[in-house]
Amino acid sequence: MLTGTTTPGEGPRRTATAAPLDGTAHEPQSWAGQFVSSPRGAQLARRLAVRRMEDWGHPPESDASCAVALVVGELAANAVQHGRAPGRDFRLRLALDAAAGLMRIEVTDAASAKRLPSTPPTSCPEGESGRGLLLVDTLALRWGSTPRRPVGKTVWAEVPVGAS
Repeated sequence: MLTGTTTPGEGPRRTATAAPLDGTAHEPQSWAGQFVSSPRGAQLARRLAVRRMEDWGHPPESDASCAVALVVGELAANAVQHGRAPGRDFRLRLALDAAAGLMRIEVTDAASAKRLPSTPPTSCPEGESGRGLLLVDTLALRWGSTPRRPVGKTVWAEVPVGAS
């Protein structure tokens, strides 16, 4: 369930910036939400990412939307499974740079003790898990993680989405 999106006296923290009509400059369109660190929260993050992609001109059945949905799903599931801290939510941020044809996906969790590998792990073909980062590595141009202060980490991926 979406949580923590407003504070007293504030509207939602979701933002979308349209490119100027004269074409002189552009700013990425962005959106962010905070989710309960549970499988249901990860599912909701993925669904809302698909909805946001549709709002930005990429229908749910498009390659771009499917790639973003897979990456968001994997990173959110990892945040829930490996980055969960009691009483702490995870955060999803999407930033679309239409001019560059890139979507930056950031998932922030509260656990900083466990670091991501710098390369995707190899997985046994019979294994039931361990393919998430392989998918991210295949779909993203680049990905990585950065520490978050005072606690936690942000895992990010940049996915090509083409022109909207």
